[in-house]
Amino acid sequence: MVEIQQAVGAELDRISEVIDPLGERFAAAGHELFLVGGPVRDAMLGRLQNDLDFTTSARPDETERLLKGWADATWDMGRAFGTIGCRKGDWQVEITTYRAESYDPDSRKPEVDFGDSLAGDLGRRDFTVNAMAVAVPGRAFEDPHHGVVDLAQRVLRTPGRPQDSFSDDPLRMMRAARFAAQLGFDVAPEVVEAMKEMAPRIEIISAERVRDELVKLICAPWPRRGLTLLVETGLAELVLPELPALALERDEHHRHKDVYEHTLTVLEQTIDQEDRLGGPDFVARFAALMHDVGKPRTRKFVEDGTVTFHHHDVVGAKITRKRMKALRFSNDEIDAVSKLVELHLRFHGYGSGEWTDSAVRRYVRDAGDQLERLHILTRADCTTRNARKAARLRRTYDELEARIAHLAEKEEMDAVRPDLDGTQIMEILGLKPGREVGEAYKFLLELRLDEGPQSPEAAEAALRTWWEQRAQG
Repeated sequence: MVEIQQAVGAELDRISEVIDPLGERFAAAGHELFLVGGPVRDAMLGRLQNDLDFTTSARPDETERLLKGWADATWDMGRAFGTIGCRKGDWQVEITTYRAESYDPDSRKPEVDFGDSLAGDLGRRDFTVNAMAVAVPGRAFEDPHHGVVDLAQRVLRTPGRPQDSFSDDPLRMMRAARFAAQLGFDVAPEVVEAMKEMAPRIEIISAERVRDELVKLICAPWPRRGLTLLVETGLAELVLPELPALALERDEHHRHKDVYEHTLTVLEQTIDQEDRLGGPDFVARFAALMHDVGKPRTRKFVEDGTVTFHHHDVVGAKITRKRMKALRFSNDEIDAVSKLVELHLRFHGYGSGEWTDSAVRRYVRDAGDQLERLHILTRADCTTRNARKAARLRRTYDELEARIAHLAEKEEMDAVRPDLDGTQIMEILGLKPGREVGEAYKFLLELRLDEGPQSPEAAEAALRTWWEQRAQG
């Protein structure tokens, strides 16, 4: 506990140039101001970021007035919820009036009532570790719900009954899973039970808010903790049903892997390779999570005792696209993840190196700007416990990547295109813009993929031959 107090003191000293003058402005106007929630928690963990949250007795109009002349810029998009935001140097600040918040059973939007005390404000917060505050100026520490104890014990509890908290804002159930994944904390048994009991209430929350929590969870340091909690409580069945569906019943002879556990392992093995992408990457992680979602729909038991999942890559890509649309992801994210799911089996046709250079070019062309993520996903998808088999697969993929690098260096393969452009095609064949130019372009692209770069003269000769044969056929 002493270490935690020392940590928070050191972190607050680091930001004293921001919090103390701000607190003095509010105090001079007769208002209370407290640093609250996540920043206090993170200060105790020694990981304070540049986003600072405050709660105050001042109403939004008064807060806005007090920020003038101090903040570099202000904004009021959260005014309806009592929040005024501002920037001060490198710091992003949000100041919210004491409030009470609840959901109508049939509404997606919270009803906001301003409160009149810090105690009431802290009592309506999601978890005890987020219900601590520090007065500014003065630095008096307020912890009516013993959040510092829960922080030390690394456990998530709610300030009051979890049923009341989740009734007020059902998204807090997903936040419990997200914080478990971000902080590596356990969730108190009574909170888990309330999540199971109240899981259906998540359906009143907008798809966008669910999506944002899911992204934060998946990009956290320990996403398995959060995902398994979503599955255990039944929340996943409502927000990402493809995940619990992977827990296929295994036949008595164990003729196929546990797809659910395999998927979580692939996710963790993807994370282990993220240095290739520069850090946490949602697209790569979500593709790992979704890569086998086509298996439940394509599973077949064969007479010889084997189990097949033919075309689960194609089916899985369609399922992924549908789920991501329902969660309101951007088209770019949907396209990227779906492409990775559809291509994740392509490497298995490589065998022990039988692909021609043409096949390697097509692999690169089809992966496009997702090639690096496809490398990671393909490697992560190997979860066999057979060390010899795993080593063989790694060596084979090393060889494929080396071939890609060699061809890329020799042929500028990362920008594969025909050796003649549309203008040249029209000039050679005497065409005007239209479908025939597109067909000619496609022919030259296939030629480029099959045989590599062509000289302009060779490309023109091949184009004329193709055109003549097309006219005859």
